[in-house]
Amino acid sequence: MSLFAVAFLLVILQPSAGQFPRACANTESLLKKECCPPWDGDGSPCGELSSRGSCQNILLSQAPLGPQFPFSGVDDREEWPSVFYNRTCRCEGNFMGFNCGECKFGFSGLNCTERQLRTRRNIFQLTTSEKDKFLAYLNLAKNTPTQDYVIATGTYAQMSNGSNPMFRSINVYDLFVWMHYYASRDTLLGGSNVWRDIDFAHEAPGFLPWHRAFLLLWEREIQKITGDENFTIPYWDWRDAEDCVVCTDEYMGGRHPTNPNLLSPASFFSSWQVICTRSEEYNSQQALCNATSEGPILRNPGNNDKSRTPRLPSSAEVEFCLSLPQYESGSMDKLANFSFRNTLEGFADPQTAISNTSQSGLHNALHIYMNGSMSQVQGSANDPIFVLHHAFVDSIFEQWLRRHRPMLEVYPAANAPIGHNRENYMVPFIPLYRNGEFFKPSRELGYDYEYLQNPAQNSFQEFLVPYLEQARQIWPWLVGAAVVGGIVTALLTGLILACRKKRRGTSSEIQPLLIESEDYNNISYQSNF
Repeated sequence: MSLFAVAFLLVILQPSAGQFPRACANTESLLKKECCPPWDGDGSPCGELSSRGSCQNILLSQAPLGPQFPFSGVDDREEWPSVFYNRTCRCEGNFMGFNCGECKFGFSGLNCTERQLRTRRNIFQLTTSEKDKFLAYLNLAKNTPTQDYVIATGTYAQMSNGSNPMFRSINVYDLFVWMHYYASRDTLLGGSNVWRDIDFAHEAPGFLPWHRAFLLLWEREIQKITGDENFTIPYWDWRDAEDCVVCTDEYMGGRHPTNPNLLSPASFFSSWQVICTRSEEYNSQQALCNATSEGPILRNPGNNDKSRTPRLPSSAEVEFCLSLPQYESGSMDKLANFSFRNTLEGFADPQTAISNTSQSGLHNALHIYMNGSMSQVQGSANDPIFVLHHAFVDSIFEQWLRRHRPMLEVYPAANAPIGHNRENYMVPFIPLYRNGEFFKPSRELGYDYEYLQNPAQNSFQEFLVPYLEQARQIWPWLVGAAVVGGIVTALLTGLILACRKKRRGTSSEIQPLLIESEDYNNISYQSNF
């Protein structure tokens, strides 16, 4: 723990990334609807004097949305972030950040011109020191206040339309828990009324790009607060696992000896407090989660509803999901059939790709299996297994991108559920990111997965995949043709042999030997095939 204390003192003044920039969480910025903080490097808004960026009006997508959300003007997240700000920093080149003070993912250096590629690895292939360092980083994030960002504790209306700001500070880890909550929370309609069929990060096309951006931001914040620029999130490959193999004190916390719903006291995760898990309480109060501690992490892996999730996902199910050529389909929500996104997310059967919301497959199966804090969407990021799980889900998304090589146009431009069109800004990120910006191979964003890195093998597999897919689709016809061909061949062969036998029998009975003895001795044996 002394290491944590030292690291805490060293990094407490480091910046963080998240939702509302602290520099814009004030009456002036809210009333002006402008969030263009100065870059420390030259003191100008968005680093304009150094040509890093400039303060610009945000450009909102005008593409129509799906019918799932029948309201307008009742939720702060609609047309994000225009309820709060309609002018933000627009960065140039490879610069990024709420004040253009950072580099885009995959770039580094003083002028953000140096390419970087980091590798995410299987948690079970980390050395003991690497694994312990990862756990220490998690604990450090839980105990380090974020300096650059705050969270909103009230709606824009509750803030008197900006004249009464309602924000509070939060630690780095919980900032991301809160963002996951905020993107997936219900819409408050006033009184005791809420609208539940809304989610800016799940149940629609943006599920995979949103979580890709979320993990990259989370990863970057760990790099910043630790000074470890090479840090990457490890993943847990849960295919064919018979139980929660990461649920040990050596890794993510074992089971409490007397209370199966709690973590072992031997794990420091047992002392962590969760936030944003009481959605019904917030709804009844028409309030936002204010990040107040709500008790310890709950987890009881394997003691879930078996009728909904009988087991952890299999390799065959993942492979079937990867074979689906359509990223999205139909209603583009949890009822979509033959959708890679919906099947991977877990609302469609991983053996048929037909929507079945009474079951939980693939991604959803892991959340249900954990039977605790992970099993409630809004508060699921409280359990640190969340990042291991979503890193592996992202790797499956990456495999699909490499296998099918889709154009950006494959991602729906219109008629997706609210917030999920290609050009919509992701809730609740500031700086702003569009869904389509993360519908691209991970190497373009500066990271890769260790188990996907064998270039020769991968290129050969990618070459074969289209042909294997075609063969998989027509194999019944091929088998049928082979059977029919075999029968015809057998019949023809039988007829030919019968004819030869008949001719051979006739000539031996009627014709004398045509070859004289001296000629016979000179014949060479030949085999005619």
